[in-house]
Amino acid sequence: MHRKRSISKRDHVIVALIAALAAATAWAGDGEFGADRWTLVNAGVEQHLGRTALSGVAVLEDVEFENGVIEVDLAVDGKRSYPGIIFRMATEGEYERVYVRPHRAGLYPDAVQYTPVFNGVACWQLYHGDGSTAPAMIPRESWVTLKIEVLGSQARVFLGDAEEPALTIHDLKHGRSKGSIGLMGPRDNTAWFSNFRYRATDALEFDEPPAIETPKGMLTAWQVSRPFPADRIDKSTYPNFFTIFNAEWKPASAEPSGLVNLSRAVAAPGPSPQCVFAKTVVNSERVRDIELSLGYSDDVTVFLNSRPVFTGTSGYRSRDRSFLGIVGLHDKVYLRLEKGLNEILLIVTESFGGSGFMCSTNRTLDAPVKRHELLTKVWETEPVFRIPESVLFDPERNVLYVTSFDRVEASHAGQGFISRVKTDGEIQDLKWITGLDGPCGMTIHEDKLYVLEGFAGNLVEIDLDEARVVARYPVSGHRFLNDVAFDETGTAYISNTSDVPGARDIFTFKDSQFNVWKKGFDLHRANVLFAHDGALLVGNSGDGLLKRVDLASGHVTPIACLGAGVIDGIRVDSNGNYLVSHWEGQVYRITPSGDVVELLDTMDARLNSADFEYIADESLLIIPTFLGNRVTAYRVES
Repeated sequence: MHRKRSISKRDHVIVALIAALAAATAWAGDGEFGADRWTLVNAGVEQHLGRTALSGVAVLEDVEFENGVIEVDLAVDGKRSYPGIIFRMATEGEYERVYVRPHRAGLYPDAVQYTPVFNGVACWQLYHGDGSTAPAMIPRESWVTLKIEVLGSQARVFLGDAEEPALTIHDLKHGRSKGSIGLMGPRDNTAWFSNFRYRATDALEFDEPPAIETPKGMLTAWQVSRPFPADRIDKSTYPNFFTIFNAEWKPASAEPSGLVNLSRAVAAPGPSPQCVFAKTVVNSERVRDIELSLGYSDDVTVFLNSRPVFTGTSGYRSRDRSFLGIVGLHDKVYLRLEKGLNEILLIVTESFGGSGFMCSTNRTLDAPVKRHELLTKVWETEPVFRIPESVLFDPERNVLYVTSFDRVEASHAGQGFISRVKTDGEIQDLKWITGLDGPCGMTIHEDKLYVLEGFAGNLVEIDLDEARVVARYPVSGHRFLNDVAFDETGTAYISNTSDVPGARDIFTFKDSQFNVWKKGFDLHRANVLFAHDGALLVGNSGDGLLKRVDLASGHVTPIACLGAGVIDGIRVDSNGNYLVSHWEGQVYRITPSGDVVELLDTMDARLNSADFEYIADESLLIIPTFLGNRVTAYRVES
């Protein structure tokens, strides 16, 4: 007689583990593609080659697949088609995809392709070669198995009964993710799916993926904008400063290969072609020429310091019928960098296949030097001003004057005003002088305040003690009067900011008479002026350069480049360095020899840095924020 053995606690654990392992490795699926489990999108289920088969798109939404194996039998007729498997589908626009190109099988090295889908865009033009595409033979009018094995951030693709993978994916671009699985193909009888099955398991082994080392010279740190409808952007012209300021910039780092995937970084609002701006700033210790190699999808215009230097088309079939538009460093342009900061801006237009770009230079370029910790905010007013454009310190009365431009629309003509503000930020008199038409730059000479009415074209003289307008001096031939500065002889210099070629740029004013002092492209689009040490410092927005003009000889010497943007303020600190602002939100400290350090960047906070003031005795930097409608003061460390 045999005694029945009792089951111990240890045996229960072993049985449970075996059951769990069996469940984890069991195949699941629904080869019948029943509507109780599958969501069909432009799909149909019919008989094909003796089987129940699916054409179109179908998703198993009740599955959360992370690691495991997915298989389906595939039949194709050899015509142009892109059938395959989708997996780890988090949303309708975010998933991984593997597919085949039957029409390229045996002819090209991309009959099998992996592509990630970001924001609803299949980025197949951005990922090509090792780890993304591979050659294959695909039989026609017969069933062949398409299988993928997925573990972590890697995957393998098999065709038929081959023991070796047709494609090994080293880096799934969504990383270690999970989600639904499904099938994606056309509904045109060129491709059919049958006998779908999958199993979830972590019991897979992969070799360590090869290390990806970023190639030398790649530009990897970028800022990208929101998308713009392509038909509304003039891609031959640098965007105006309001467009740049309102572009909603955000950082976008390149992948290890150097690729910046714009489809991942920016969600397009719809199917129509979109443009995205991408910019980076590099620092050059001297003037020099470099070679820029680039790849892009689909079209690009390249600007250096706001000037167009290259345009190209690289879309699908744009160069010939077999051209795929694959992103690679296929185009080149030569750039002349100025001493200082140089901005490279791309306008990338996307129509199909994924939006992205990569840029590489033949020289290693330095990043801008940033020392934001040298500024400490001291005070900030309420947003009570109306587009504050300029701040001026009156040492005799220990007060600040602030111009409120208030002239974006023609209906606001004559509504500008000047405020008096204490040096601690308290507003003493908000509307001290009124009735001005777009007041801009100011200066004090012989105890009179002089301010420019930008659109009206007047130099306005104001009695500081009586708080009244004494005189208006109309300037003939003006475009937009911007800033005024007096030298030691009592001559005033007035910038006439214009983008019209050959327009007069700087006038002089003395003894109630105006004369043309400088014109042409040497000081094209001169903005801010500051008289210092026998010279006139000029912020030249036309070429992005801070320049020194010798008042005796008129000789113009570049000091440093600040890239693209509107140079809007200049002062000199106690150490003889130049403090210079960009209207877009930056403040820089520049040595007389041209070395540039960024002290402030408030663009992300939607605050401009217009024509500021600096009180050297207090190391106090006072910035009118223009569209921010407030004034902010910072203490500056040496």
